[in-house]
Amino acid sequence: MSLTVIAAISIVLLCVLFTIAVPIGFSMALVGFLGFAYVVSLKAAFSLVAIDTYNTFANYGFTVVPLFILMGHIGANAGVAKRLYSLSNRFIGHIPGGLALATIVGAVLFKSICGSAPATSATFAKVAVPEMDRYGYDRSFSCATVATVGTLGNLLPPSVAMIIYAIITEQSIGRLFLAGVIPGLLVTLSFLVTIVGWCSIRPAIGPRGERFGWKERLAGLSAILPVAIIFILVVGTLMLGYFTPTEAGSVGTFAVLIWSLLKRDISFRGFIASVLDSLGAACMVLMLIAGATILGHFFAATRMPFTVADWLGNLSLPKELIMVIIMLVYLVGGSFIDDIAFVILITPILIPVINKLGFDPIWYGIMVMVTLMIGVVIPPVAINVFIVSSIANVPQATVYNGIYRYLIGLVVCAAILLLFPQISLWLPNLIMG
Repeated sequence: MSLTVIAAISIVLLCVLFTIAVPIGFSMALVGFLGFAYVVSLKAAFSLVAIDTYNTFANYGFTVVPLFILMGHIGANAGVAKRLYSLSNRFIGHIPGGLALATIVGAVLFKSICGSAPATSATFAKVAVPEMDRYGYDRSFSCATVATVGTLGNLLPPSVAMIIYAIITEQSIGRLFLAGVIPGLLVTLSFLVTIVGWCSIRPAIGPRGERFGWKERLAGLSAILPVAIIFILVVGTLMLGYFTPTEAGSVGTFAVLIWSLLKRDISFRGFIASVLDSLGAACMVLMLIAGATILGHFFAATRMPFTVADWLGNLSLPKELIMVIIMLVYLVGGSFIDDIAFVILITPILIPVINKLGFDPIWYGIMVMVTLMIGVVIPPVAINVFIVSSIANVPQATVYNGIYRYLIGLVVCAAILLLFPQISLWLPNLIMG
């Protein structure tokens, strides 16, 4: 049996394991172990699993993952999102669709300290949806807004998905963070335009909220200062090279905790909940990395990544069209399994293709993130939709009914970033050279 056939069989087996709900990290580890045992030897496979698992959990560089996750959870449990949403609401809540606009703006600000897309959606489902319900907002509109804005967690720094991509591809986390800023703001603008256009056509779905005076608006601006300071401490110092990613995560987490304690916004129970939630999420991510590493070594033994690279690279198609094909792979995969899991699974296979075609890996990372933003809100497996549906107690179909309007803007943004790579690369090239 040829190595190519063995690799193809392993992918089918992997899909079967996903289908029967075997945890993704364990599925990848099991397939990698079985494949490596068949291609090399059983003894070598046992050694591979032991070494790769140990190296993943003992790798100092991976400590950045739990730190950034913990920073976001502490911020969420300390009510940071609620204050940022309230601030945005005071300025723009009185216009048609204003509470939805405030949700977008508040989530963008909250993203400064939270790198998790699901955590952002969960937090604003608790904060924004009840407020929009109070003013009679259409539930499909309000829930779709919250589910979609959570996707910005993949693109705006500090993004956990970006950190994982950078680790896998050995790229600079600072450059990736910088590269995500302008695309993230472009996508944010598309969301805002969608809301304004939607509410102009159907004003009843987004009634006006309460109008606040300038005194109340200016009084709320104090909520931005700590977030701005923490963002500079974390992202700014990382980009300028003063801190390593792990140091930046440590400083940011400590700063959020101290700020929350000083403001008395977090209880001991809330802190313990943040630690436990972060520990669970971090262990899941590290197990995904360990499983993907084992699977990746098996694929390397079959030379599958290089076979795929040769096949795609030799297609008589424009390389931009090949890039569209690759994005479709991420789109389909990201709609079936967790976005971070799919990045870990497929990126090592496709990176040789990207290198052969001459694409910038930083720009490619941004394209991956934008594509996954679409994948995580379309059926059949849309984690953000599931989260909002569960918290807001609405049918998933209700959330899906409002999603497609935002997808139009997301697809347009993806096309713009595909055709004009410098939009992503200009800021990192300007600041980091």
